[in-house]
Amino acid sequence: MTMRKKARPAIALVVLCAIGAGVWLWRSNHKTTSDDVLVLYGNVDIRQVELAINGSERVTGLFVEEGDRVEKGRLLAKLETQRFELAVERADAQVKAQEQVVARLEAGTRIEEIRKAKADLKTAQAALDDAETTYKRVSALVRRNATSEQNLDDAEAAANSARAQLEASKAVLDLAVAGPRKEDIAQAKALLKRYEAELALAQRDLKDASLYAPADGVIQDRILEVGDMASPQKPVFTLALTDPLWVRAYISEPDLGKIQEGMKVVVETDSFPDKQYSGWIGFISPTAEFTPKAVETEEVRTKLVYQVRVFVDNPNGELRLGMPVTARVQLKTPYPSKNTEPIGDSAAG
Repeated sequence: MTMRKKARPAIALVVLCAIGAGVWLWRSNHKTTSDDVLVLYGNVDIRQVELAINGSERVTGLFVEEGDRVEKGRLLAKLETQRFELAVERADAQVKAQEQVVARLEAGTRIEEIRKAKADLKTAQAALDDAETTYKRVSALVRRNATSEQNLDDAEAAANSARAQLEASKAVLDLAVAGPRKEDIAQAKALLKRYEAELALAQRDLKDASLYAPADGVIQDRILEVGDMASPQKPVFTLALTDPLWVRAYISEPDLGKIQEGMKVVVETDSFPDKQYSGWIGFISPTAEFTPKAVETEEVRTKLVYQVRVFVDNPNGELRLGMPVTARVQLKTPYPSKNTEPIGDSAAG
């Protein structure tokens, strides 16, 4: 009897522990803690961007280190730019030269050129008159047998040449008065447009030799160093974007009907147990999936769940990628709908 009496407290303690464990297991497998709050568990998630310089040249400057916080537009890295600068100068010279060609064609023939063409026409007319007079004189001499037939032939050839030169001078004068053809002007303008495009491309290549932060974030990895050969296929940095920041959580099908996009959420972490972060449901997956192994026990992994994305305010940068959190959905308090725009899947996961 004494042994049985001594065993009773021990048995009672075991029973109490079993009851407590059962309660804990029941609470851990039921996310709904009240009619007003739904508890979800997940991890902090962010986007990661691999930043490459859009040019093939050697790196001459890296201006940030791993862990540095950067703002959108900050200069991160730079390439050797001499080759790009020379290309810009060459393209700019081509544009300026062609601009002068177009301007000359559009302005038409100068009055001085027309005057010269008229003077050349008068000179050609005078040369023809002289050649015809000479031909007539030689013809008369040939009839009197005072000169040879060869001299007559030479005089005739000179007269024909002077007549052709007169016709050419008339054509030059007509062209000068008419001005450039529309087709020539159009061709010159098209060539100018091509040179302008080449200049814009060279200027773009020069601009792309500098790498700027596309958004606010934290430098996660510094991959290249000064002197390395960069290219569009070789990232220089990995940037972890700090905005937007969200919690990736999963909800079972029975609880799915209790939430909607825009509901207010309070997020808590073990790292800062006394702090709460405000958030809202911004995305609910339209398709089901099996629970990820890192989320629940083996018993629950076989159940279908839906991904929920809770966007979180993180003004002090305390929430980090992968940090486990508890998200308490305020079922009775919808959040402003302007913050519910869905955002695509993270590159980090």
